[in-house]
Amino acid sequence: MRRLTALCAATAGVALLLTGCGSSNSGDRTVTVTGTGKVQGTPDVLNADLGTEVSAADVSAAVDQANSQAKAITDAMVTAGAKREDVKTSDLSVQPTYGPDGHSITGYRATNSMHVAVRELPKASAILAAAVQAGGNDTRISSVAFGLEDNTKLLSDARARAFDDAKSRAQQYADLSGLKLKTVKTISENGSGTTPTPTPMYRDAVPGAAPNINLEPGQQTVTFEVTVAWDMG
Repeated sequence: MRRLTALCAATAGVALLLTGCGSSNSGDRTVTVTGTGKVQGTPDVLNADLGTEVSAADVSAAVDQANSQAKAITDAMVTAGAKREDVKTSDLSVQPTYGPDGHSITGYRATNSMHVAVRELPKASAILAAAVQAGGNDTRISSVAFGLEDNTKLLSDARARAFDDAKSRAQQYADLSGLKLKTVKTISENGSGTTPTPTPMYRDAVPGAAPNINLEPGQQTVTFEVTVAWDMG
């Protein structure tokens, strides 16, 4: 009788141990997925990098001419509708130019570059056209791109879509596993990004003529990624 009692007690101990292990394994069942959310919005700013490049026989003359041209370009853009506080110098450089032998200095090339942010988009074409006309053939435009200065609302929408996408993926895995999706364990933001709208760049000007610069803002795409881990049971 005592032997039978001992055997029953031992069997009960094994059952309890297995139950505990089963409970622990169930708690370790997780699914981790990454969701992506994308939304589109209309750009609210145009950013342009432009300036002037001139050549002269000596350094002082090259720098003076570049500065004079840069001022003329800035004044023309402000007259066309840009805000002076939105125009800032981004680079000033002067380099020697060499003759055919590659050693003798024949003159100097100076550049004065600036960045302008145009927030009144209907004026953007006229502002760039004014810059090109003021600088003439010395005008250089290196980049023009529309952007989103305030993407708070779009980012919030993209984040919500990313989470919904992650949850949908996790639910599918839970269904395939014959389990139920339970509570969220961790959430990790992987970052966000905005796809810029490329625009044509106007580089060479016709002296005295105001060019017709066509700019299309298009749509900006805001992308957000989030990684979420769920318990399953």
